[in-house]
Amino acid sequence: MYPGPLAIARADQPAIVMGRSGETVRYREFEGRVNRLAHLLRSLGLKRLDHFAVFMENHSRYVECGAAGSRSGLYYTNINANLTARELTYIVNNSLSKVLITSKAKQDVALTALRDCPGVTLCLIVDGPTVSDRVRNLDETTAPFPSTPIPDESLGAAMLYSSGTTGEPKGVLRPIPTQPPNYVSPYSHAFATGWRFREGMTYLLPAPLYHSAPWVGVSGSLRFGGTLIVMERFDEEHYLQLVEKHRVTHTQLVPTMFSRMLKLPEEVRRRYDLSSLEAAVHGAAPCPVPVKQAMIDWWGPIIHEYYAATEGLGLVMCDSAEWLAYKGTVGKVMAGELHVLDDEMREVPTGAIGKLWFRAATPFEYFNDPVKTAQATSADGVMRTVGDIGYVDEEGYVYLTDRAAFMIISGGVNIYPQECENLLITHPKVADAAVFGVPNEELGEEVKAVVQLMPGLEPAPETEAELIAFCRENLARHKCPRSIDFEARLPRSPTGKLFKGSLRERFWKGHESRIL
Repeated sequence: MYPGPLAIARADQPAIVMGRSGETVRYREFEGRVNRLAHLLRSLGLKRLDHFAVFMENHSRYVECGAAGSRSGLYYTNINANLTARELTYIVNNSLSKVLITSKAKQDVALTALRDCPGVTLCLIVDGPTVSDRVRNLDETTAPFPSTPIPDESLGAAMLYSSGTTGEPKGVLRPIPTQPPNYVSPYSHAFATGWRFREGMTYLLPAPLYHSAPWVGVSGSLRFGGTLIVMERFDEEHYLQLVEKHRVTHTQLVPTMFSRMLKLPEEVRRRYDLSSLEAAVHGAAPCPVPVKQAMIDWWGPIIHEYYAATEGLGLVMCDSAEWLAYKGTVGKVMAGELHVLDDEMREVPTGAIGKLWFRAATPFEYFNDPVKTAQATSADGVMRTVGDIGYVDEEGYVYLTDRAAFMIISGGVNIYPQECENLLITHPKVADAAVFGVPNEELGEEVKAVVQLMPGLEPAPETEAELIAFCRENLARHKCPRSIDFEARLPRSPTGKLFKGSLRERFWKGHESRIL
C-alpha cells in the first residue's frame, strides 16, 4: 500500500481505474490525497495504533483511505458496505474508531449509525457536501494540508472483522511492528510470491474492497507500481470485457464467479481476448473440482489457489500444475505450521480428517474479546484455529472438507456437506447450493439441500427428484440430500462466503439443542 518512489516515477500512470465508469486516479493525484488525509488524521489527534473506519461501496476514493492509515501507523477497519445502521454502529464502536469515512451512496446509513457512535469525532464524505461540523466533505477538509508525507510516517495496518457467521463479527487485531510504511512482512511477501506479482502489473478486482483477500491484492499491486482496475460490482461478461480492454495481467476471484462465467454461452466466453492474463488467484471458499478443471481448460495453467483466513493463521497455496497432480488440494503450507487434530487435541494419522490448527504465521487476537480469542486458541496457547476441517496427504498437500460448524452427524456418521455442495453446483440447472443438517428423530440429523436454480427455471417436484437422483449417482447415499428446497437467491457475501446459518436455523426452531 506504499507506492513510495514509484508514485513519483509513475506520476502520470493510472493507479486506479473504475471498471464501469472509467474514472481514473493517477499516481500523482493518489499520492497527494493520501498524504493530505494522513495530515488531517494527525491533526485530529490520531496517533500510532489508534483506529478509524471506512464504510463505502467499491469507489475510486476507497483505496486512498486505507493507504493513509498504512502511512501513519494507524489501524483502519474496512467495513462491509452492505451492513445496516445497527450493524455498522456495532463495528464502529467495537473498533474504537475515532473517524468514519463514507460515501454519498452510504451516507444515510452512516449518519443513522453515528447517532449511537459517541467516539467518532468526525465523519468524512468522499463525494458529498459538508452537512455539519461533524460531517464534512473529505476534499474540503483536507485542502489546507500539504500533499507531502507526514514527518512521522510509520507502518499501519487493517483491522478487519470476521464475517460473523456465528455471533457478532470479531475484529482481528494483529500487532503492527515498529517499521516504516514500506516494510513488507514475510507473510505479505509469501502472498506476493505465490500470486506472481511483478512491477507494472495490471490487476483486476471484481470483489469488494472491504474484504481481506482483495485488500491484499490491492496493496500488493500498488506496491509494485501496478494499475488497479476496480469493478463496481461483478458481472461475468463485463469482467471478460475488462480483461480484454485493459490487457489485465493479474486478477483474483472466488469460485462462484468461476461458475457464473462457465455458464455463459460458449460464443460469449470465446468472444474476448484473455491472452494477457498471467495469474488468476482464487480462494475464500472451496472450489469444486469440475469447476476448477473447466477453468484451467479455458484459461490455461494460470489458476493459483490459496487458503488463508482474515486471522492470518497460516498460508497454503498451489499452482495449476500442483492442483492437476493432486486434484482437490488447496496446496502446501507456505507460512505457519499446520497440525490436524481430533476433538481431544491429538494429532490424527496422515490422510485422516480433523480440525486444522496452526502455529500462527502472525500473532493475532480478537479485539477486546479475550473469550473469543481463548476459544480459538489451544489450551497451551500455542496454536490457533478458525474451525476448518480437512486433512493432509503423504505428500504434504492440504485438503479442506468443511467448516466444523456445519458437519452433519447422521446415525453416528460424520458427513461433510461440502462434497455434496461441490457436486450440485456442477449440475446445469443449479446456480448455487447449500447443504446442511436438519433434525431427524431417528438419525439425529439428515442431509438437506437448498438450491438456487439458473435464471429462467422454476422450482418443481420433478427438478427436486432429478437433483436428488444426480447426487445418488455420484455420491454414497448417506451423503445425499433426502429433500431439496429452492430459494431465489442464496445468502452469500459478495466475496463468495456462503451463510448457511440463516438457512439452517429455520429447520431447528423449537429444538433445544443442535446436533453438530
